[in-house]
Amino acid sequence: MLLILTLLQFILISGVIVYLTVNIIYLVRLDPVSHALDDLPMISVCVPARNEERGIGICLESLLKQDYPQFEVIAVNDHSTDSTGEVIRNLAEKNSRLIALEGDDLPNGWLGKPFALYQAFKKAKGDILLFTDADPVFEPHALRTAVNTMRERKLDALTLMPKSEFGSFWERAVQPVIFGFIASLTRFKNVNDPDHKSAMGFGVFLMLKRSVYEAIGGHESGKADVLEDVLIAKRIKKHGFKLLVADAKQLISIRMYFGFREIWVGWRKNMFLAMNRSVTRALYFLFVVLTFLLTPYLILIWNVMAGTGVLWTGLALIGALMVSAAAIKTCDELGLDRINACLFPIGAVVMAAIMMNSMIQVLVFSRTEWRGRVYPS
Repeated sequence: MLLILTLLQFILISGVIVYLTVNIIYLVRLDPVSHALDDLPMISVCVPARNEERGIGICLESLLKQDYPQFEVIAVNDHSTDSTGEVIRNLAEKNSRLIALEGDDLPNGWLGKPFALYQAFKKAKGDILLFTDADPVFEPHALRTAVNTMRERKLDALTLMPKSEFGSFWERAVQPVIFGFIASLTRFKNVNDPDHKSAMGFGVFLMLKRSVYEAIGGHESGKADVLEDVLIAKRIKKHGFKLLVADAKQLISIRMYFGFREIWVGWRKNMFLAMNRSVTRALYFLFVVLTFLLTPYLILIWNVMAGTGVLWTGLALIGALMVSAAAIKTCDELGLDRINACLFPIGAVVMAAIMMNSMIQVLVFSRTEWRGRVYPS
């Protein structure tokens, strides 16, 4: 039995690595643009904020420092119970580009973030809309580079993956595994193919033409979408518009969650929903993640203890080394010290537990929770 498991494990590892290697080839990476551009369109940056006092100030300040001539920033304070609204208002008093909005009461059928972005859109004057979050930090050339990319590639929409910042032990153990999982699900060749239905959107940076936003029905068409960024991207592709997913580590950075609790609650709200509420799909991907990042080391130890011989132990060792190399490559991609690759098996176990908890929240309790609000799911 052990020999069969060893062989199957090696085949799975080889298949996953081939897939990941081919997939990353098609990843578009954006380089900063600093040269002058003519006839630039007006951009409206829409920022929803609910209890974001920790990062909203730095986020808005980085947006207001953009080397782009025509833009406005619309920040919506979505009934925050901390100092978020005060931070927004203070910055707005000092900079006329920033429009501070106090969010209306949440109507029936809406989720908080889509409604906040919808309110921002209603105030927006730009021909280009940028929907973002309240915690990323933007380099001064971010808007210029994004608009230049849309022009050169004749895009209708652009969504970008940021550079990730990591602090605590649990951030370094769990977040790289989940980010790697998301990247592996994003088949870059397909999502960037106008003729393919696959799509992906990242809420940290989703830029699109105003005409496109209106044509797909805007946020009104997805009032209750927890994964509003992904579903907007899907509607963009469904309507025949051209979308690009790209790496923008030189343009945007974000520390998504701080510590274990934020990681758990943050990913629990949408992880199972990202599996299209499919138990089979969720369990399949958990199986692949665990058998790729955890069990290769267990199989190696088992072979050594069982004394299966040079051939089988060597095969198990090669498999474990291949997984370690993939983990180190992920660390390099994310700007993490390579030593953190040894934390990935722990991260895989935690990710599996979050997925199961997310599944229970949706299937058993029929709810999802975020930013102090509980929504039916």
